[in-house]
Amino acid sequence: MKLEIFDPAMCCSTGVCGPTVDPELARVASALFILEGKGFSITRHNLGSEPQAFIENTAVNQRLNERGLDVLPLVFLEGEVVKEGIYPTNEELAAWFHLEKTDLVPKKSANQLL
Repeated sequence: MKLEIFDPAMCCSTGVCGPTVDPELARVASALFILEGKGFSITRHNLGSEPQAFIENTAVNQRLNERGLDVLPLVFLEGEVVKEGIYPTNEELAAWFHLEKTDLVPKKSANQLL
């Protein structure tokens, strides 16, 4: 299974940069990290740092020209667009990868102080 996300321009995909944490970006980054750990192919392209990827992908380029930046994030699963303008929920990711929603929740570290 291959998931590819074309993100809007941002400093990074984690959601922890800047003056405040973006919980939605942090959730997505965490879920995608877990999916990668399970051996799935996950690729993210940031418009700010990889504009060539947006130009070279015909489907992305066409959607951007027709509808503008509001189409981002643009999510492909196995080469097909499955989500536009919003990140997939953990429920959607779990369904696409035939997992349980709880499989995408980070496990608490045994090394926590509190």
